[in-house]
Amino acid sequence: MRIIAGKHRGRPLAQFRGEGVRPTSDRAKESLFQILSARLPGARVLDLFCGSGALGLESLSRGAREAVFNDISRDSLAICKKNLAALGEHGTVYNLDFRACLARAEGTFDIVFADPPYAMDVCAETLALIARRGLLDAEGVVVWESEREERAPAGWQIADRRSYGRAKVFFFVRADGGQA
Repeated sequence: MRIIAGKHRGRPLAQFRGEGVRPTSDRAKESLFQILSARLPGARVLDLFCGSGALGLESLSRGAREAVFNDISRDSLAICKKNLAALGEHGTVYNLDFRACLARAEGTFDIVFADPPYAMDVCAETLALIARRGLLDAEGVVVWESEREERAPAGWQIADRRSYGRAKVFFFVRADGGQA
């Protein structure tokens, strides 16, 4: 696993191994960041189920001004912090359940990455919490990775959808504005 592009291009990232660990593939990461490229300069990013922090770190490498990382796993956050330090980057790091993180988050985000464990069926709940708290910028996007087909709940629409093997990536925007 590595940074694909930007100021840290080619730099390796620490990761953990084990059953149930499924980092976003380089192919999928490269594709989704091509889609998001115009949104990244100066963006405020939330990596909600961050794992090693790869998506938030890629965002910082490509010009995001701020990244907030969250994971309920202390082991994941140890890797994320190690990666932040190795790249000389700074970010806010929370060790919270995603619900608590969304309740605590302040301001709005331009991009929210949500890549929960595939066993969790929390897409509609997560989008509802983001909407209720007003956490997504009017032109913002929620990038959701899942192995299942997701539907856009009330107030949301799917601006784009991609498949990378088992992984499906959905680009959710508010139904009242925003595009992928």
